[in-house]
Formats: sequence, C-alpha cells, structure tokens
Amino acid sequence: MRKLLLFLLAVASLVAAGTAAERARPAATASQTVTISKTGYKPTAVSIFIGDAVLFANSDTVAHTVAFRQTTGVKCPATPLVVQAGQSASCTFSTAGKFNFSDPVGKGKNFKGTVTVATPLATTLAVSPKVVSYGRKVALAGTLASKQSGQQLQVVALQCGATGPTKLANITTTTGGAFTYQTQPLKQTAYSVQAKGVASTSVTVAVKPRLRLGKVGKHKYSLHISAGDSFAGKVATFQRFKKSAKRWVKVKRVLLHANSTGVAPTVVTSSVFRSGIRHGLRVRVTLGKAQVGSCYLAGRSNTIRS
Repeated sequence: MRKLLLFLLAVASLVAAGTAAERARPAATASQTVTISKTGYKPTAVSIFIGDAVLFANSDTVAHTVAFRQTTGVKCPATPLVVQAGQSASCTFSTAGKFNFSDPVGKGKNFKGTVTVATPLATTLAVSPKVVSYGRKVALAGTLASKQSGQQLQVVALQCGATGPTKLANITTTTGGAFTYQTQPLKQTAYSVQAKGVASTSVTVAVKPRLRLGKVGKHKYSLHISAGDSFAGKVATFQRFKKSAKRWVKVKRVLLHANSTGVAPTVVTSSVFRSGIRHGLRVRVTLGKAQVGSCYLAGRSNTIRS
C-alpha cells in the first residue's frame, strides 16, 4: 500500500509536466491508435515499424497512465506517460522489439498491452518465374514481417550493369501484410522492397534474349533477336536436329547485325542468311553464353522446318 501511494504521488507530480509537454509538442503522426477507457486499453496489442508512433487516446473522464517496462527505444512526452481525460499523446519507437506497457493503477488484463516494433522486411519475398525470355513479365510477391496492411512500400530494381538501384513503383500492402507487383525485366535484375529506407533481401530474375527464326525463301532464313542490349557483331549458331544421333548439330555460324526496328527500350539485332541443307529438317538458332555476356542467359530460337 505504501508503494502504491508513493507511485500515485510520483504520477501526480508528473501530470503538470506531462500536460505542458503535450501542449508544447503536437502528437506525432501515428500508424496505430490505442484508445484508453475505464475498462482498459483497446486494442491491447499493436504492431508497427521502426520510426512509427502509437497514439494513446484517452476517452475516459479521468487521467490514465501508460508506463513502459522497457524505455530504451521508445520516446514519449513524459515517462511514465500521463494522458489526461479527453486528451491524447504519442510515443515513437526507434528500435525493433516488444514493448510492454501498463496502467499501474488499472485493474484487469485490459490495462496491459504490447507494442511490437518490426523492421519492415519482406522476409518471404519471392519472384515467379525466376527465368524469363525477354519481353515476358514476372510477379513479385511477399509478406511484411509485421503482417500489417495498408503500408506503403517501394519496389526497387538493380539492373545488371547499373551503378545503383532504381525505384519502380509505390505499392500498398493488403490483408496480412501481403503485396504483389508485376514487372518486365530488360536483363538480369535484382528486386527488393523498401519501407522507411529499410530494404528487404533481394530476389534475382535471369533473362534470355528472345530469338525468332523464320524462313523467307528457298534456303533463306531470317533471325531477329530482341533484348535490352545490342548483339551486333556477335555470332549465333544455326543448327539442325540429327535424328539418328538424337541431338542438335552445328550447320553454320551466323553474324548478327544492328537493326533499327526496335522500339525503346527494346533493341533488335538481326540477320538474313542462307543454308543449303535439304528440305524438311528441324532447324533452330542458338546464341551462346560467350556471345550474350554477363547480363543474359544463353538463348535459343523457335524450331522450324528447313
């Protein structure tokens, strides 16, 4: 009883200071609100990100106290925080973890609560598919560790050969902190999401140039390659399928040339070439890893008949 009386005296001495602090400093923008009534806190558990604030709004006719067991990483107008009747005050959190709070004179479990502060990492971030031909889209999907909906995220891409990342879009999390985003990589790209400057782990998509082989005349073929880079001066390989050996064999090398038909950011490289192989064979063109460089996977064309 003596300890309780001493605590009440301490609280009373802080009321004036707490009230003055609340008047001098406007409440920070809060991502979560805890209402205080005569029956306790509601909700008793909230989840936020590092740097966010929780607003404590007192709807009762008497003052209530919000006392945090752990004070490191949480900043309130006063410690303990005393919220007058009909008033509100915010506490901002700068470190991750669980912060337990209570009203020492309140009775019942509803006068105890927890603020869970998480680093906003999309720990389940994934991409599908992981390998695409140029021009195809991929889907990013993930879930915030905090499971919060309505959170703003930035989708960030680091393209092969780039000096730094590029922001692609702002997206908002849905139920359970889930998010999705579709994008079209030009070359090998690492994707991540960011919230309040904190980035998730990245996922990487590999890209193959798109090769299209056609027959334009007797013993005459055309090849068009679409990608984010030019392969002019590189060499592709024209192949036929050898049925007896059940494998593809080289017919000839095909020199690639610049082509002006591409619409940015697509770059088209092409070639028109001749081959005297007999009619009716299965043929294709491949572009090896040594030709495409470090930002692409090796590619191959569709199969046609000679």
